[in-house]
Amino acid sequence: MSTTFIDLALLCHPVFALLSVRHPKMQSKTSSVSLYYFALSFLTLLVFRYCSRSYLSIPWGPSLDVCTTQDQSNPIASLYPGNATGTLNGTVAVVPIPLALARQLIPSQYGILEHAYRDLLPSFPRGMYPAVVQALHDHDVQAFGYKIPDFSRSGVEFPFVDLLNDNYTSFKWAPSLLMSAGHDIALKGAMDYGTNVFAATFEPTCNAYKSVSKSKKLGTTFSGAKSLETGAASLSTMFSSTEEELFPLHFFKNFTNQPTFADGKTCDNMIRLFNTSVTTAPNRIERVVGTVKAKLPPFSTEQEWRNVYGLRLDTAFIENNYLPCENFRGYSSAD
Repeated sequence: MSTTFIDLALLCHPVFALLSVRHPKMQSKTSSVSLYYFALSFLTLLVFRYCSRSYLSIPWGPSLDVCTTQDQSNPIASLYPGNATGTLNGTVAVVPIPLALARQLIPSQYGILEHAYRDLLPSFPRGMYPAVVQALHDHDVQAFGYKIPDFSRSGVEFPFVDLLNDNYTSFKWAPSLLMSAGHDIALKGAMDYGTNVFAATFEPTCNAYKSVSKSKKLGTTFSGAKSLETGAASLSTMFSSTEEELFPLHFFKNFTNQPTFADGKTCDNMIRLFNTSVTTAPNRIERVVGTVKAKLPPFSTEQEWRNVYGLRLDTAFIENNYLPCENFRGYSSAD
């Protein structure tokens, strides 16, 4: 614990009192009055010190800083009261990796639908595969009138996976996630899919990203996550605004809406809506470029990707959990 001015005053207070009383000019009838005021001021400082530090820190933890989210409210809760709905704010980016590496990372029993992503991106480099980084903040999540606290999550995902071996239906493999520590509902929900979940701390704590005011680049934001287990997993992003559109919006709509799985036993059907007020208002979708650093399975070593292009955006979502993956045979993602 660092020393404050109050601590310093408490330490020095008895010394000043003793010196004052022993000083020749203080050897008078007023010395007892002086001692009274010294004692009173000492007690006042002591009470103030413990009220401001110990007492107030009990309900709110070691820091008194209050984080206020900037996320927009859930605009569709009343329309879908029987579904889990909310908003997802954050950055979604495409990380081109060698197709051969993707083949090594994705379980061998699942195919990769290269033709599916090339139909959407005809100019995508040959021999490459579009992995996806998502750093998101779930806000105002509710169902049946019940709300759960906000939480953050980030990870690297692998879309256009042929889970059903039908050479048609695209799924998104999400093997690992960093998620807000202490949020038991979110942590258990992800683990039930077989996801390798790392309880983590996030910066910022209650938003998807924060501005980097010292950056020379326009609209630069940062987000970071570190596992509670030191060195086990981490993911950080630094993105700046750009006018360049390397990947069109319909590509993001497609892969973000693919059914998601981890161990293949059940699938998560998260439908992200791009037509609600949280997305369609002016300047709500920003094209960005930046750097991603990740230490997260299935990668065996820490990765750093530069000149990564993506979007900063907020979308409403409807989520259907723990569905049989076979139910999605022939399913067409939003495009």
